[in-house]
Amino acid sequence: MGETQELQLSSQTYLTIHMGEPQELQLHKNEANGAKETNSLEDNSFPGPMSQPIMSKKKKYYRWLRIVIYAAIALVCGSAAVLLGRLYYEKGGKSKWMVTLVQLAGFPILLPYYFFSVPRNLTTNSIHPDKPSVSMLAFVYVSIGLLGALDCYLYSIGLWYLPVSTYSLICSSQLAFNAFFSYFLNSLKFTPYIINSLVLLTISSTLLVFQNESSDPSTQISKKKYVIGFLSTVGASAGYGLWLSLTQLVFKKVLKRETFKEVMDLIIYQALVATCATLVGLFASGEWSGLNNEMKKYEMGETSYLLNLTFTAILWQLFTIGSVGLIFEVSSLFSNAISVLGVPIIPVLAVIFFHDKMCGIKAISMVLAVWGLISYVYQQYLDDSKSENTITSQVPKASSPLEEVNT
Repeated sequence: MGETQELQLSSQTYLTIHMGEPQELQLHKNEANGAKETNSLEDNSFPGPMSQPIMSKKKKYYRWLRIVIYAAIALVCGSAAVLLGRLYYEKGGKSKWMVTLVQLAGFPILLPYYFFSVPRNLTTNSIHPDKPSVSMLAFVYVSIGLLGALDCYLYSIGLWYLPVSTYSLICSSQLAFNAFFSYFLNSLKFTPYIINSLVLLTISSTLLVFQNESSDPSTQISKKKYVIGFLSTVGASAGYGLWLSLTQLVFKKVLKRETFKEVMDLIIYQALVATCATLVGLFASGEWSGLNNEMKKYEMGETSYLLNLTFTAILWQLFTIGSVGLIFEVSSLFSNAISVLGVPIIPVLAVIFFHDKMCGIKAISMVLAVWGLISYVYQQYLDDSKSENTITSQVPKASSPLEEVNT
């Protein structure tokens, strides 16, 4: 009897052990199937590892398309706005506060696009979903708006007192100021291509000072006015470089979200603050009382006077969209590089529309400016390629269901 019970116990133990293996294996298969179903559901909502390179290339293509559009808007509209500003002064305009106002007051044209065009929930970065406080946003908009108003007023003084070539030369220094502020505020790293771009763009603008403008009566100014114009333009260039760096810092550290709404809020609210500050200056200075007489004495007529100011305001606002868009997509330094590229282009446009003479220095300046821009764009291409390779190397290799069962 003892041997029989021991034999039955051994057989039960054997069956328990070996019959448990199929159950355990079946359990693993069920878990694997469940995991596979879960992954299938996730794949319907999020791209898998195999689709990420395709989406990355498509995203890169649209990003560069936006960069080209923003650059074209900033370059064309900025150059045209400067030419209209020069036309205003040459035909009898004298109000520096009015020139400042038209650089800032065109933001209402964006309101229909702001409210009805793009959905508010579009975003390319949801890593930081927390929104900044209202007080912080108010401080940012007021600070950047006041800085923009002061910057535009200083530019209008420089454009009033200085010859075009000297004004363009000093404005090119905004690239150096922007690089200086970006080094401290935006952790900018200087590469050989960026340094080459900065040098070429600065030289291209510096060459304009060697133009022969002795026959231009507008260049005959007193030493006092020249010093005022020089210091005002230097201050404006430094302020614009700081404005660009601060705008990039606000996107990264304060807003922390790359959405259409954040971009438009920054453009509209800072422009509103700057416009209000400029209106205060216009009325406080007393220049508003002479605007009616100025319009009547305008050489091209009252209608041309109003059209000049209207289109100048629209062009400057489009320039702001292009500049902020480039900051949003690339960096403040790249946005400034596009602005500096317009410095040698302005004399070329003056040849076409104002029949100015084209000299060899202007042609060389244009070539150097394009060369410098290509150098900077190539650096951006290298950065994008490096970033894409890093993302690709970090994509995990997909495992098969059999491997999951074995593990």
